[in-house]
Amino acid sequence: MSRALDPTEPVSGALQPSRPSVRSPGATAQFTTGIGQPLAPVFTAVAVMVLVVLAITYARSADAVAALWGAAGLAVAVWLRTSRGLLYDLSFGGLLATGFAAGNLLAGNSLELTGMFTVANMLEVCLAVLLARRFAPTLNLASVQGACRFLLSAAVIAPIPAAAFASGMLWWMNGADLLDTARTWWFGHTLSIAVIGSFGLAVTRREVARLYVPARAAEAVALLGLLTVLSILVFTQSTSPTGFLIVPVLLLIAVRLRMIGVTAALVIVTLFAVGGAMQGHGLYGTLEGPGRAMVAQLLVLFGYMPMLLVAALLEERDRFSERAKAGQRRAERASEAKSRLLANVAHEIKSPVGGVIGIGELWKAGQLGPISATQAEMAEMLVKTARQVEALAHDLLDVARAESGAVKVDLRPTDVPGVLEDVRRAIALRPDAQGLRLDVISEGDGLVALADSQRLTQVIANLASNAVKYGGAGGVVIFRACKIYDGVRIEVTDRGPGLSPEKQTQLFEPFNRLGLERSTLEGHGIGLALAKRLVELQGGSIGVISTPDEGATFWVELPAA
Repeated sequence: MSRALDPTEPVSGALQPSRPSVRSPGATAQFTTGIGQPLAPVFTAVAVMVLVVLAITYARSADAVAALWGAAGLAVAVWLRTSRGLLYDLSFGGLLATGFAAGNLLAGNSLELTGMFTVANMLEVCLAVLLARRFAPTLNLASVQGACRFLLSAAVIAPIPAAAFASGMLWWMNGADLLDTARTWWFGHTLSIAVIGSFGLAVTRREVARLYVPARAAEAVALLGLLTVLSILVFTQSTSPTGFLIVPVLLLIAVRLRMIGVTAALVIVTLFAVGGAMQGHGLYGTLEGPGRAMVAQLLVLFGYMPMLLVAALLEERDRFSERAKAGQRRAERASEAKSRLLANVAHEIKSPVGGVIGIGELWKAGQLGPISATQAEMAEMLVKTARQVEALAHDLLDVARAESGAVKVDLRPTDVPGVLEDVRRAIALRPDAQGLRLDVISEGDGLVALADSQRLTQVIANLASNAVKYGGAGGVVIFRACKIYDGVRIEVTDRGPGLSPEKQTQLFEPFNRLGLERSTLEGHGIGLALAKRLVELQGGSIGVISTPDEGATFWVELPAA
């Protein structure tokens, strides 16, 4: 076939169908935030200009420095959320500088002050962005580490050089007090980046999508509305120190709305706390200028900002909880698959093993023809091995049924000493129990447990079999029954080599033989796991007490009838 007839081959010079562009991971992240649109820098510059005018007009405190400065926080948040490379950074920085300068001029500052403040603000914003990218690159406030990294680098450290520069220039230009101006600048701008910057980073598409649920949206409106009313009363009406009333509401918002709610609440509280103080309202009315601003800023920074870390801790706990639940679901699915596999394998083993046992019995009995002594011995070994495989298949079926919940227990009043005596007699008939002393001790009367007698016998027989197998060297196995505060306790004690603490922690794990896989002792490592599950199905508990070289005591506690 010619190439011209092959539709998969491109034709040179022909127009090719357009292909969807491939975004880089960073671009995809910006797209999903909903903030990284082409007009975002322009809108941010306009918003910065408006905030600068408002701050200088209504919140000027120490000489020309405003105590409430929202422009820095907004600029840092949008810049971090929309950054796309060096060219974008240069363009965005130029627009921000224009916004800062325009705001200063519109607010009535001179050209000298406008130039100085623009340089100081740009120094602060650029340093905050650089530090956040370096020390908090994920911009994830939903963890204590991420929130602390952002607050320390962008909010605490970044304003320091700008505060020193601005205060030094104001002292040189106007003779302003160095300490007051530097302190007011640092507190105001730190508060701005910590509150507004955190809010800008917390508003993600995922967080906003949670508010699409009507009930959750109504709850958010109610809680933030309550906080707004309380903030108005505390910071504009009350003349007594009632700021502590805000803390319980902030804590409730952190619990119910997490990070996006707390950051929005801190914006509201900061606006009324610092703004009210600057207007002479509330308990700050007796203070003057920079002192009034500093008290309000300190109240927000150290009184209310810790709630942001509380919200981060709750977010982190939620994330760990979701991971744990997902892991649990995966483990449950894997356990179910394993149980089905065990059940299928056990079923597949039982039929052929039964045939092998039948043939072996016939061979051993000579019904298939005359046999020699050696052949009889081999036939007996064949039957013994097949019965071991058959027992393993039954145990596998029991384990699979127990783990899948298919095992049903019939809980009735059960005479515990009678069960122990039945088990003792059965164990005494075993060849490996010859020469052992098997004792049953019943301490007190009325040792009646609420249990399934058949399953309880199976559990005690398993414990006794292990005591004979692994602890028979001690010469004695003791069965003991006694009363406890709300039930009956059964103990099976041997005087064997005992168990180390490390081995005790692995005892009830399926198929774990504690390093005896290559020993001459028979076993498959599933008996204790099955016993544990059967005891739990009867509402009881099982455990072991052991010291190396001093034997072991396996105990079972069941509710009394």
